[in-house]
Amino acid sequence: MNLDPRTVSVAEYPHWLRAVGTGFLRASAGVPGEEEVALHLAHTDLDRVQGVFEAGRCVATFRSFAQELTVVGGAKVPADAITAVTVTPTHRRRGLLGRMMAADLAAAKERGDVVASLIAAEYPIYGRYGFGPATWTTKWEIDVPRAGLDPRRAVPSEADGGRIELVGGADVRKLGPGLHSRVAARQHGMVSRDERWWQRNTGMGVPALETWTEPFYAIYRSPDGEADGLIIYRADDRWGDGKQPLNTATVSGMIAATPAAERALWEFVCSIDWITTVRSGHRAPDDLLPLLLPDPRAARVATRADWLWLRVLDVPRALEARTYAIDSALVLEVRDGTGLAGGRFLLEVSPSGASCVPTTRDADITLDLAELGALCLGDGSPVRLAALGRLDEHRAGAAATADLVFRAPRRAWCPDVF
Repeated sequence: MNLDPRTVSVAEYPHWLRAVGTGFLRASAGVPGEEEVALHLAHTDLDRVQGVFEAGRCVATFRSFAQELTVVGGAKVPADAITAVTVTPTHRRRGLLGRMMAADLAAAKERGDVVASLIAAEYPIYGRYGFGPATWTTKWEIDVPRAGLDPRRAVPSEADGGRIELVGGADVRKLGPGLHSRVAARQHGMVSRDERWWQRNTGMGVPALETWTEPFYAIYRSPDGEADGLIIYRADDRWGDGKQPLNTATVSGMIAATPAAERALWEFVCSIDWITTVRSGHRAPDDLLPLLLPDPRAARVATRADWLWLRVLDVPRALEARTYAIDSALVLEVRDGTGLAGGRFLLEVSPSGASCVPTTRDADITLDLAELGALCLGDGSPVRLAALGRLDEHRAGAAATADLVFRAPRRAWCPDVF
């Protein structure tokens, strides 16, 4: 029977949604109702939705959408964001994912996307398609009583003249996009958020099968009244046998345009009465959070894992878009079995710009496209890759030079899941 991937029609879309639910082990994997289907369709480009069907049932799913990625230095490049990738358990190991991925990447290349991006549910899957882990995430759990913060400070932001306000979802939808744009302009690894993101994350248009609990929203305003930070958190209700509060505040998102806003928001959530534990949500591995506390040991690392994976589709554009701190030149031999992006390239960089062009010169280093994906945001290390046997050094010291070339002053960070 024909199991070729194809785009999904409006009539088939409810069955496609059911297959997504099955693939992600959701409690209800029935065909969704008209209202939920309409809700999803309003924000879905069916030309970028693939499915595999057998006897009328969808057995594999794949979707992509337009996204922008911030690279080192603050420039943005167009990305092919991949999501909803599933293969029904009855149809594994038949090459369905490989065929859907090949079709999507070819279309992305044709559109002119510079990279493809995804959040990998499992580590071993996507390297064979040329993706590498470009950002990592860390979650901290803070023991508030041990943190050493002064509980007598009523408003943590007063010292610098700023203030913190509790707001509603409508305020977040109004203020959030502009704040996010400011933060993304200086934080490489961040991806764009459309209007639907802000609606969905403030409780608007939540599918009926999903449970929504309204969070708390707090913004930090600078002394001049500018909204410089936003934190979103929920709290549980737990008390010990001695009638002592043991409540946890779980942060689902925090962005700050200034260090003052970042400090004030963390101090705020750690100063809420009855809160004895704060869970930070997804942060960069070099986040300031632990060191903002008088006792950094109060912040325990609860999670450290790969996060945003990138697959370079256009090597020259990807490497020319970012900035570099030194003057240098490297010849990179990039292997790509699909033929979409491989080749030999002369990369010449300086603080004033970069040039990346095809060349016939001898290569300084050779690496697979997945390793380039891990390096392009400055978060990987060519020296470590060489030690792991994932990068070949053809000139003594070339890996060390590449380390200096690709290095960024801060770790890449992607706070979003998609």
